[in-house]
Parts: sequence; structure tokens; C-alpha cells
Amino acid sequence: MTTVVAVGAQWGDEGKGKIVDWLAPRADLVVRFHGGNNAGHTLVVDGQKTVLHVVPAGVLNPGTVNLIGPGVVVDPEVLISELNALQARGVLRDPQRVRVSGRAHVILEWHKALDKAREEAAKGGAIGTTGRGIGPTYEDKIARRGIRVADLLDPPSLHEALGRLAKAKNFELSEYYKWKPVDVDALFASAVEWGRQLEPYVDHTERLLERALREGKSVLFEGAQGTFLDIDHGTYPFVTSSNCVAGAACTGAGVGPTQIDRVLGITKAYTTRVGGGPFPTEETGAIGERLRAAGEEFGATTGRPRRCGWLDAVMLREAVTVNGLTGLAMNKIDILAGVAEVPIATAYRIDGKLTREFPMTLGELSRAEPVYELQPGWSGNLSGVRRFEDLPDPARRYVERVEAMVGVPVELLSVGPGRDETIVRSDPFRA
Repeated sequence: MTTVVAVGAQWGDEGKGKIVDWLAPRADLVVRFHGGNNAGHTLVVDGQKTVLHVVPAGVLNPGTVNLIGPGVVVDPEVLISELNALQARGVLRDPQRVRVSGRAHVILEWHKALDKAREEAAKGGAIGTTGRGIGPTYEDKIARRGIRVADLLDPPSLHEALGRLAKAKNFELSEYYKWKPVDVDALFASAVEWGRQLEPYVDHTERLLERALREGKSVLFEGAQGTFLDIDHGTYPFVTSSNCVAGAACTGAGVGPTQIDRVLGITKAYTTRVGGGPFPTEETGAIGERLRAAGEEFGATTGRPRRCGWLDAVMLREAVTVNGLTGLAMNKIDILAGVAEVPIATAYRIDGKLTREFPMTLGELSRAEPVYELQPGWSGNLSGVRRFEDLPDPARRYVERVEAMVGVPVELLSVGPGRDETIVRSDPFRA
């Protein structure tokens, strides 16, 4: 038995979907433990692209059971649409391969409306959310007034709960934001139908996980977003509304910390960010545009262009610390081919003082000036390379320098979007 937690080591969009898809054949279960459909995982297998937002990225592997844990917030319409699309493609023939926790909270129409209304009202101070209702749903969860997936299967109780919530939600929408209130009767009818369609997938996922671990099966815990979007450890308030670090796998899936063997951090060979917030190594000129174009840096969920910049070793060292990373998977090293010199931020200068530690406050980070170390660039098409030794010398030295800076090995290297376009230096499930 081996258990691996895979988490983003930057601001999300690191290519976790590809890495989870690559790791999935080694796991009996893949478990999503937080977030919602504000995250998009893009998988490319045999030239066919699959974009998933709620269903774990292990679903394309026919031997893997995929769990959506209680820490996830679920938009039923999105989940049902994904399940139907996978069924139509013949990928998901058995509903037992996707199990949804009855304890997961449900994203409802007023959550999405409030998310958008608040961003619109904030104007210049907007956080840059996806507008998918993630934050307002987690608010209701923490305030102990949320609707859970299991509630969709109990119409009488559901009707009472929706009626109770509607007064406050519609008052806020209509009176404060001047938005149209939600039709509660229509919402109830939709929710009952969602329950009918999801019932074959709803399960006590914590019990399934417990049984699998007892039987010695291997489990991959799939993170969404990234370390620096974590509600506690990220660049608050420009963060998501859940915990994204590796420790969240325990609470969001329902497993004790003694059951975790390894933690794999996923990073790009450079850095990207979507939405507002400070970004010390951002390149807003021609280099940033080049990285965006070459790396096809547009959000899988929203299509928004990503902000692009150089690799930040200060961030990665912080990610190693807060996640307890045992290794890294580095994606998109091929995108840097053709750059004459490749900078890596080794430290920050804040108010004239040099620091190698990630700052605690947003103000400090917004004033941080990156201190770069220049690495020689490389050229050529790397997509056919499958051995680390066959990479150009400067590309190898770049990877080795990152390892030295952050203190953990780069175990996997991606040289293209396809599942097979991967260099394996050490298999996390066999290390």
C-alpha cells in the first residue's frame, strides 16, 4: 500500500490534471478532497483533450475508483453534466467508479448569484473569483446552515431547509445588491431532480476509503487550486475559500495523517497566476506574452488569460514547508526552450532588506522585488525526450539547480501535454 497526496505548489494551474492522470494507473482510488468546479484539470490522452472540474482526474483510467470527498463543494448541474459526458464517451460505464460523499456541500443558485454580485459591487477591489459560488457555499458550510448532497435525497427535509435559507439569501440579493431573487419553488424542483440523477453515485466515501486502506490498496489524493490560494497559507485575501495544502487531504477526505506516505508538489518550470493579487516574478511585457502564447496559458474553467512570470524558488521553498513535500513534478519545461537566459528568483528585496523567506503579509509581498539568478537557456523540441540524461545540458542543470534551491527532488518532468510526454526520474508510488 502507498498513499500519495498531489498538490499544487504555486497559484494553481500547475498541470495537476496531467500528473494525476499519469499517476492514476498506480492507484486503486483517486480522492478529490477540497474545492469545487472553480478548478479545471485538463488531460490529453492519445491526442484527445478532456477537461474535468469536479470528477477526479483518475476517471480515464478504467481500473481506478474516484471519490469526491466531504471537503468538496458540488455544483450538481456541473457534476451531472460531466458524468453524462463521460458516459456518452464510454469512459464511465459503471457508476461505482465515481462515488460522491453524501456529506459534500451543494452549490445552489443563490451562491453563484451572490458570488457575482459581490465581485461586481467590489469593482476595483474585486478578488477575481470565478463566480462559481464556491466562497458563499463554504460560508454556509462554516455557518452550519449548508445543504449537503445527502439532503438532495430527502425532499421533505430539503424543502424546509431551502425555505429557511431563502429568506436571508433573497434579502441580501434583492435589497443589498439589487439583484433578482431566486425562485425557491423552481430551485426545489431542480434539487429533487439532481438528487434523483445523483443517487446512484452517492456513498459514504470515508468508509470506502477506510476499507481500501485496510485492504492495503494504494490511494492518490488529488488537490485542486494551489498552495498559495489556500485560505490560511495563501496570499490572503486573493485566495480560494478552502484549504489547498496537503494537510487538507486528511479532513477533506476523512483519513488520519498517519496514513499519508508521500506528498508530491506540482509546479510549472515558470510561474502563472489568474486573478488579482501580488506576483513578484510577473513579466507584463513581451516575455510574459511569449510564455502565455507558448504555454497556452488560459484558464481551463474560465478561459481567462493567465499572468506569467519566472520560477520563484522563494515560493517553492514555502510550499515544501507547509505541505511537507517529499518530491516535485515539474511541468512545461519544454515551454522555456528558446529562451536565451532563464531567471530563477532566489530571494526578495523588501524595503531594502534581503530575505529568502516568503513574507507573512500581503503588503510585504506586494513590495517584494525578486532577486534573480540567471541560468543558461536551451533550445530544441523536447517532446520526444523520455530520459533525463537526454535533455539538453542547460535544461538538466536548470532542474538540478531548482532541486538544490528548494531541497526536494524533481521526480517527474513534463515535456508536453500528452500522458506519455513525461520523464520519470522516480515513481512517487514506488519511491
